[in-house]
Amino acid sequence: MSDLSTPWPYPRWIAHRGAGRLAPENTLAAFRLGAAHGYRMLECDVRLSADGVPFLLHDDTLERTTSGQGPAGDRPWGELATLDAGAWHSTEFAGERLPTLTDVAAFSLGQPGGHRVNLEIKPSPGTAELTGRVVAREAQRLWSDRPDLQPLLTSFQPEALAGALAAAPSSPRGLLVSQLPDPAPGDKTVDALWLDTAARLACTAVVLQHRLWTATRVALAREAGLRCLTYTVNEPEEARRLLDLGLDGLITDRVDRFDPATA
Repeated sequence: MSDLSTPWPYPRWIAHRGAGRLAPENTLAAFRLGAAHGYRMLECDVRLSADGVPFLLHDDTLERTTSGQGPAGDRPWGELATLDAGAWHSTEFAGERLPTLTDVAAFSLGQPGGHRVNLEIKPSPGTAELTGRVVAREAQRLWSDRPDLQPLLTSFQPEALAGALAAAPSSPRGLLVSQLPDPAPGDKTVDALWLDTAARLACTAVVLQHRLWTATRVALAREAGLRCLTYTVNEPEEARRLLDLGLDGLITDRVDRFDPATA
């Protein structure tokens, strides 16, 4: 658990998949555009190639955002590296390639003062623990000269976070939560599950879908020593509600709508 008395080292505003909708997601082009809009923290999805190379891609399959086909985890990096990951978005980005985690580190560390990164561990089916271990180990190695910029590792899959904990216990971790059943009045079991999971995995943060955050849940997380982050916040009214709750991080697609220096 994090020490809530010390400053949270990450920026409050986080660019989703680089620049979400303005550039092809999870590419260096998206990272550059997010940075150009003033964002100093970028979120991306990391999975493994068939030969164990960590690279960026959200989906289990290649069709939606690349020129490839089939399960991404079945392809070696040498094949994945040749795919077009930009033309699906617009002709402007045709020829953009899938980045490796090494590419992400080079971008992060190459920015003035360094940019922070939220690595969502996105395992292919059946590889959760392995993906968590490899991504955490590689992130620790790639950012070893700048431990102050160590990425925040998050995942919806507890097995992936368990792998990350085993491989790099000092790396910060966050549990992603997409949905919860509506609790009966006074029923605390709904929240006990994610709180217990975060504690078991020694997480520093929880990242709840934005509609799930309430003042009560913020208080529960704070009591457990957890930082409170949320995704994916694209509307100004919802952003204001969440900021008023005191959340530590808001992930957005709309890097053109929110000024991270003032919002």
